[in-house]
Parts: sequence; C-alpha cells; structure tokens
Amino acid sequence: MSHPPSPRLTSLSHGGGCGCKIAPGVLSSILAGSSALPIPPELLVGTTTSDDAAVWRLNDSQALVATTDFFMPIVDDPFDFGRIAATNALSDVYAMGGRPIMALALLGMPLAQLPVEVIRRIVAGGESVCASIGVPVAGGHSIDSVEPIYGLVAMGLVHPDRVLRNKGARAGDLLVLGKALGVGIQSAALKKGLLDEAGYARMIASTTQLNTVGVALAEIAGVHAMTDVTGFGLGGHLLEMLRASGVGARVRAAGLPILEGVLPLIEAGILTGASARNLASYGAELRLGPGLPAWVPTLLSDPQTSGGLLVAVDPESEEQVMEAFAAEGFDRARVIGEVVQGEARVEVG
Repeated sequence: MSHPPSPRLTSLSHGGGCGCKIAPGVLSSILAGSSALPIPPELLVGTTTSDDAAVWRLNDSQALVATTDFFMPIVDDPFDFGRIAATNALSDVYAMGGRPIMALALLGMPLAQLPVEVIRRIVAGGESVCASIGVPVAGGHSIDSVEPIYGLVAMGLVHPDRVLRNKGARAGDLLVLGKALGVGIQSAALKKGLLDEAGYARMIASTTQLNTVGVALAEIAGVHAMTDVTGFGLGGHLLEMLRASGVGARVRAAGLPILEGVLPLIEAGILTGASARNLASYGAELRLGPGLPAWVPTLLSDPQTSGGLLVAVDPESEEQVMEAFAAEGFDRARVIGEVVQGEARVEVG
C-alpha cells in the first residue's frame, strides 16, 4: 500500500529558520516586564546585555556556557533542516568562546502530517552535526505541535577569563564578519521556488558551517567583543554589541561579504517578512550615507540563520584573527568597518 507524499516542510510553518524570531522591538517590550532577581556571583553572563548564552562559573578554570535555540524549517530536506538547526544552536556556545560538550534535543512535530521517517531524518541531521565535533545528544524533549520545530539545548566549557561577550567593543576596534550575508533572502526564494541548485548548495554550505573558530578567537587578547549574526540581521546584532559597549560603528557597504546570487534576488523583490520587522525595530539607528544602493538596508536587516561571528578586534590583532578564520575554512571573513566613539548607532557608507 502506497503512502501519500509528505508535505514540504516549509509549507507547514509560517516562518523559517532565524526569521521566526520575535522582532527586536517586540522582544524588548516583552522582557521589559521581567522581574530583576538578585544575580549570584557565579553567573558571569545573564540577560543584561542580550548575549548569546548564559555563563556560570564552575571553578577557577572552568565556566559552563548554556544556551538553547530552535526554529521552524528553512528548507524542505529533513536532514538538511536538522543539520542547520543544530549548527545554529551550537553557534551560541562558540560565540562566547566556548567549546560545546553536550546537547539536548528539542522536538515539536505535527505527527498527523509528517511521517515518522521524515521526523527521524530531521533528528539524524542534528545528531550528525553534533557527532562531527564529538558532542553527544544526551536527551531532550518532544511534543506534538501544529508546526514543525527542531533545535538544541547546547552546553559548553570556557575558561572564566576567556569568556567573550557582545560587551567590550572599543573605539578604534575593527569589525570582522565571518560569513557572507543573504541566507534569509535565499530561504525566501526557496519557499517561492526561485532558488536554483547552485544557490541552494551555497545556502547549505553557509548554514551548516560550524563557528568553531570562536574557540581560537577567545585565545586572542586583542578580541574585545563577539556575537553571532542571526535573526536580527547584521544591523540588529551589531547594534546589540554597540549598546552593550557604549560605542558607535561605521560600516562600509562595499566591504560586506554577500553570498553569490543574492543581489539579483533582492532586485527581483525577494525578501523576508522578518527583514521588514527588523527595520521597523531599529531602522532609525542605521544612518545610511547618500548614494548607497537600494539593497543595503535589505541586506543589513536580513535574518541570518546560522550566520557568521561578528568580532570587535584591536587593529594590532587583525592578522591573528584573519588567520584564525582562514585556518577553520572561513574564506569569506572580511573587515566590514570599525568601532567609533559616540552613541550606539551604525553609520553606513
């Protein structure tokens, strides 16, 4: 007896990947009502600066990095979906300078619509990423949900003195971005059936590249701050760094690394709903210079699923940082601007 074909994963969700994130302005309103509990001295990083993960000091030489990340499908292939979601979740550990040691799976699936075989492939995709770096998936939790959801709780270790936060950027620092931009635009094109095989291959290569370089960057004294660029786009996550650090930034549009084929998609009118929500939240803090191409604000606000690390580094350590990225296979890492004195805003030229 033949079974009816399973639906496209992306057809079962209203959003996909990090584009599912609640817009920055709405999230700020939600969290504004949170109660301020006493902060124990062991909690090195909590919620105060919108950092990528929490960090708890275990002893003088070890701190636990803990985070969670999950979302709805950005692609239709179940194995690729699992790989992307796991890579994205582990990125938050690397963004703090930590090395992942263990993960727990988070699974919500519409059991009436998806065959068990498809769900099994999603989980297997995530496990394959964890296995590639020796991280066991030691348990988790699952529910029957309306939309498909998958992700991880990820835990890692870092030396307490080498924790990297999004706070600490200094005027004069260079800004280095580890991956090319445009994943959100590619995912929107995929959902519309407008992404070709080459574009899909580039998207998968980017979103499944683990940000392992974060461990090496934590060893470089000149690295002052770091975060990863995900659902709020480059503009949003850079602004989080600037607010936490009390500085501003200049970004050179011509220096932004862009995935091949993305600009024609923007020109064809392809973009995500999350991009518009992001711009509504922080667009006033992006100061766009005259004569810039129309694609610039779209690219700055494009949600990056499993995006690259954004690093603020002393110019004297630039060579070390670029060598670290190159050693881990990040051939699109670029200096995109610099940190300046002043209010937390991004001047784009």
